[in-house]
Order: sequence, then structure tokens, then C-alpha cells
Amino acid sequence: MVREHGTITRAEVSALTRLSRSAVSNLVTELIDTGRLVERAGPAKGPGSGSGRPSLVLAPVLPDGVLLAIDFGHNHVRVAAADMAGGIRAERITELDVDTNAARAMDCCADLVTAVLADAGADQDAVLAAAAGIPGPLDNAPERKVRSPTILADWIELSPAIELERRIGHPVAIDNDANLGALGELRFGAGRGAGDFIYVKASHGIGASIVLGGQPYRGASGIAGEIGHTQIPGVAQWCRCGNRGCLETTVSIDIIRTELSRLRPTLVDPVLAADDPVARRILAEAGRTIGRVVADLCNCLNPAAVILGGELGEYGTAVIDGLRDSIDRYSQPATSEAVAVLAAENGRRAELLGALALAAQQAAFDR
Repeated sequence: MVREHGTITRAEVSALTRLSRSAVSNLVTELIDTGRLVERAGPAKGPGSGSGRPSLVLAPVLPDGVLLAIDFGHNHVRVAAADMAGGIRAERITELDVDTNAARAMDCCADLVTAVLADAGADQDAVLAAAAGIPGPLDNAPERKVRSPTILADWIELSPAIELERRIGHPVAIDNDANLGALGELRFGAGRGAGDFIYVKASHGIGASIVLGGQPYRGASGIAGEIGHTQIPGVAQWCRCGNRGCLETTVSIDIIRTELSRLRPTLVDPVLAADDPVARRILAEAGRTIGRVVADLCNCLNPAAVILGGELGEYGTAVIDGLRDSIDRYSQPATSEAVAVLAAENGRRAELLGALALAAQQAAFDR
């Protein structure tokens, strides 16, 4: 909690955790004695504030070293090196077909790790922890294998954590990319302060992360949130999963860009599309289609927010307005009134920042 807030008082920790002040005091003493926290004077309130001496605040002791954040997309591999405070020191990206060549994608990741460490002026011994997001469902077993035969076809039965550790020489914490996108928004973006929300990643596929009580809900076999294969009435296109009419056969970034380019090739640029009335209609309809599926989730879960991320989320207001329209129309009034519909503040970088947050958690746990 101290790492998440940066600085925080003992009283605030007690209120947020619902632990007694004596329990908080015992934990704080232990963490100070082991060198993981410091307690110092907070900022002065200023003359005329009516306050006496500044309150004491807790602050984390951040170890020297770097974190590795890895983001596998369907069409790219991105790697960043950052410090424990979250400052990114180096970053690189390579475009390639991740889905159909697992070995090449992970070899590419290893090369990027070597490059970003060199860019950051760090060596292998400086790595505190690493985390990676995978664009497909992972099971809940300790090895976190890829199981779904319809997504990441060349990755089936692979454990990305084991394969990556063998290549980069460090343990790698693994999660689904949508879960890491949600974590990125929870820690650094639109999800701050929202304990219950739905994060929708709309890019080359459509996935979601269901966050309950500040934690992702993965389901019995680790595939909760795969909304891309929800059936849409009246849609007949075949999907890669073997069914007709799945959501992602109707709405994905590739489909939307194709439709926009038929109007004018330059409209694939989100800034230019925002000023074109016909492009806005296409984008709003995409939002309404996704919203029809998300509205049912809202009825079931009553979230505080729906956050749209991925490349489609970068098209902004028109898509969000369409998403809002469907939630208002198809969810119960009390549900729709309670839910905010937001664009991800970190865009397509949310997954990378989520990997960074996961690596920081792992580094703190290892200490």
C-alpha cells in the first residue's frame, strides 16, 4: 500500500486496510526494522492552516536495480527497463507475428531485453524482477500454460514463464494481457480508486479483465473475460474459434481501420477520424456493439467503471459514446447510473505499465 501511494500516514493505512492502529503499528515497526520502510515528516501545511507540526508519513525504501516489463501483442513485442519508482529508463519494440511463431517471439523478447538493459546502462545482475503479458488465456496451474486452441495457436501447452526464464536468465511473472492492462489502469490510470471495474482491451482481438475488490477475477480455468467470442445476433462471419458471429468478427481494430480507410485512407489516424462525421458514426457503432456485450456483464457485476483500452480505445469519444449508449439501453437503470465509461488513460501502453506494476510487486515480495 505504501508503494502504491508513494507516501501515506499510519492512520490512512489503518483506515484503508481496516486494520487496528496497533496492528498497523506492529507491521510498520517490522518493516522499518527490516529496511523496507522509512518514516519521516510530511509536507508542512503552511502558515494559517491551523495545524501544528507536520504529520509523519511512511515512504518505501526502493532498492537499486531495474525491473523488466514485457508486453506481447498479437503483432508486436515490447520490452522496457524501469526503476522501482516506475520511471522507464529504456524501451524498445519489434513488430512481428506473435500468434503463429512462439519461439521466434520469445527469442525476439530475449534480444530486446539485452538491448534495453544496455540502453539503460544496467547489467543482468541489476534485474530485480521481470513480468510479461501474453495475448491469450493462461490456466491457473503454477506453470501458467497457454491452453486455448483458438488463440495463440503456436503457443498451446507452452509455459511462457519457463520459456522466458530459460532465455533471459530471470524468473518471469506471467499474466494475460488484458489483466495487465487492467493493472496498468488500476495503478497508473483511469482505474485508480475503482475497486470493481471491467477493462476491455479492443485491438486485433477483443478481451476483458474483470477486476473485483482490486484484484483480477480469472475464473476456474483462467479464461474469465474472453468476451471476444460472445455471440452477436445476426452476424454470420466465421470466427477463428470455429463458431459464427463472435464479437471479434464484427469489431476489431483491423475491421474498423478497413472501414475507415474505405472512406479516406487518412482516417485510420484517430485524430483525423475524430473530426469526420461519417468516421464518428462507424466508431460509435463499434462502441455500441461492444457495449451490448458489456451491458450484460454490468448487470451481473455492478462495476464502478468500464474502461476501454487497446488500439480501438485510442479513437476516443465516439467509441466511448457508443459504449455508453448500449450500457444505458441494455443494463438496468440502477446499474447504468452507477457505472462510469472511460477511455484508458494509458492507451495501448496500459499492458506494459501493468507488467511494470506486476514486476514491482514481485520484487517487493522477493525482498
